Amino acid sequence: MSGAAGGQANAWEAAGLSLEVVDGVAVVTYDQPGAPVNTLNSRVGPQVEAVLAHVAADPAITAMVLASAKPDCWIAGADIEELGGVTTAAQGEALARGGQALLDRMAAMRKPVVAAIHGVALGAGCEVALACHARVVSDHPKTAIALPEVQLGLLPGAGGTQRLPRLIGLQAALGMILTGRNVRAKEAVKLGLADEMVHPAILRDVAIRRARAMAAGTVRPRRGGARVRSARWLEATPVGRALVFRQARASVLKKTGGHYPAPLEALAAVRTGLARGMVEGLRDEARRFGALTVDPVCKQLVALFFAINANKKATGLPEGTTGVARPVRKLGVLGAGFMGAGIATVAVQGGLLVRLKDASAERVAAGWRTVRDAFRERLRRRKLTPAQYDDTMARLSVATDYAGFANAELVIEAVFEELAVKQAVRREVEAAAPGAIFASNTSTIPIADIAAGAADPGKVIGMHFFSPVAKMPLLEVIVTPQTAPETVAAAVSCGRQLGKTVIVVRDAPGFYVNRVLAPYLSEAGRLLDEGAAMDAVDRACTVFGFPVGPFTLLDEVGLDVAGKAGPIMGAAYGERLAPAEALKRVVADGRLGRKAKRGFYRYDAAGKRQGPDPAVYALTAAGAARRPVDADEIRQRTILPLLNEAVRCLEEGIIASPRDGDIGAIFGIGFPPYRGGPFRYLDTVGAAAVVRDLEALDARFPGRFTPAARLRALAASGGRFHP
Repeated sequence: MSGAAGGQANAWEAAGLSLEVVDGVAVVTYDQPGAPVNTLNSRVGPQVEAVLAHVAADPAITAMVLASAKPDCWIAGADIEELGGVTTAAQGEALARGGQALLDRMAAMRKPVVAAIHGVALGAGCEVALACHARVVSDHPKTAIALPEVQLGLLPGAGGTQRLPRLIGLQAALGMILTGRNVRAKEAVKLGLADEMVHPAILRDVAIRRARAMAAGTVRPRRGGARVRSARWLEATPVGRALVFRQARASVLKKTGGHYPAPLEALAAVRTGLARGMVEGLRDEARRFGALTVDPVCKQLVALFFAINANKKATGLPEGTTGVARPVRKLGVLGAGFMGAGIATVAVQGGLLVRLKDASAERVAAGWRTVRDAFRERLRRRKLTPAQYDDTMARLSVATDYAGFANAELVIEAVFEELAVKQAVRREVEAAAPGAIFASNTSTIPIADIAAGAADPGKVIGMHFFSPVAKMPLLEVIVTPQTAPETVAAAVSCGRQLGKTVIVVRDAPGFYVNRVLAPYLSEAGRLLDEGAAMDAVDRACTVFGFPVGPFTLLDEVGLDVAGKAGPIMGAAYGERLAPAEALKRVVADGRLGRKAKRGFYRYDAAGKRQGPDPAVYALTAAGAARRPVDADEIRQRTILPLLNEAVRCLEEGIIASPRDGDIGAIFGIGFPPYRGGPFRYLDTVGAAAVVRDLEALDARFPGRFTPAARLRALAASGGRFHP
């Protein structure tokens, strides 16, 4: 470490910082010890401060470059563990002020500082880059810059709400701050967020060269890209800025329903800074950041963040059980319909070689076109290069027989939802690919029934994807008592390779997600039979925080699919999960939902929803007449049985933990993330209050709302599901 005193050098190195002087430029490389990615915390902050002081004081150093030694990561953000320890708004505000002071020092350096960014620069990492005087990015697909704090219920607290609008303009900055979206290297240059984009192999050299040129005065920092300059006319006047803020606020409220305070707080901090100057803006940013750190929404979203990270490390096997994941490189998919083509799409995107089979050339051709069109759209939107598109499509082949399946490590069936059909294709796979794991994409049929008579029941498993496969993040891996640990490990590993959040559940009708969804949908149908309006029921549930209401959800999933699942759930669990009469009548009327432009709602020729279909009311027990139903009554009758059923699943061992139950409900059915999932929500409102409400409903509707035994026990003890 050239020019550094021994003790000081040791302190830097302990924090993961190294310093090398190249032609008068100090190249500071961050490699956080013992961590897969770089983050910022209270331990590294003082050492960065010391490095800056050293660079400023050394006359032999004319400029500085910040680089990372981590693969595919520059700085991934602040240390969320430290954030979890904040208990007061004052502590949160002090944390923000400390980060602001450090980056103010960096921004005020008289010697230019250049960020050499390869991989992700997220959150506080992005804010560090903004405090630099220039940014050079690699053209690698994994290079991305973002301020995702709103996804944790926070706002950028180290100057991001102030520096980003000044660098790239108000509209572009709000587009990043209020959504947390990733900006790739090419777009970063267009926005003026990055000064230059180069190949990773020359990133360090180019950054050094730029830093040296800036020190010599031959290169000046850019101020906004072409997109920013074209939008300046609107932002140049108070009236124009007011319009931008008004539109941004309306957009936030439309997307969040007002449930998430962070985007609105971020918007206010940006507005303060532009109206009253940087100093006041930073003060306001820190104050609002501190208040958000102790907000219940932030606490739930941070807990969810930790739950997801823990889930990524979980094997899905019972404690004390080991299983080596067999690598899956070649995948067979049976059924080229909507689900099968969706599975093939995410599989080739995940790098697998995929063989897609269906019974006829017409069906398999349609499935191939579905996959092709998905990647053509990504190509059109420049999410893929032409070479990447060609490479991706080259991994897909199609067939009408089992040719090519012999080498598959895993075969997933997505055929007709009927036990005899699934058993038949299982037997065919056993003959054509005897070494392969057989996975069923069934949504309700028990895996043990599909495995009955299998040559090796240990290699039969469920892999329940959700529709549409490309968008829904959850995968349920369903295991029977006979499923081998190696099979479970392979299915979990493959699911994560496909980009899915995976939970392992025990085999039973409906598994976990569809089982907790069943009473929610059934009670909505019963309310419809009693005279409630469809849009009123949907609205009451979206006010609670669901992205769509139960009738919209049924139309999206497809009433044919729901129609098959309902009787299975009713037969398995009795009246409390049986489909309502209204749902059975709508299915019998031949309504399929959005895909047929005929469901609970009406749709135009383009498939856009137009409103409730009055003809549906005539099919219900109440007839065409509707009556007002209190929104709280609707929420109690739909959401409480969902919570109760989640607890029953935990009691029965269908899910291994409350964490898995929360993740499954959030990513599988859209349970509001800001409420933390069913079990965290139960902890928030209290088991005693929920038991009281369930008992009141059970008195009115005997047998449908009987509280789960574990819920009663927690109500009596005052206990919680989560520590």
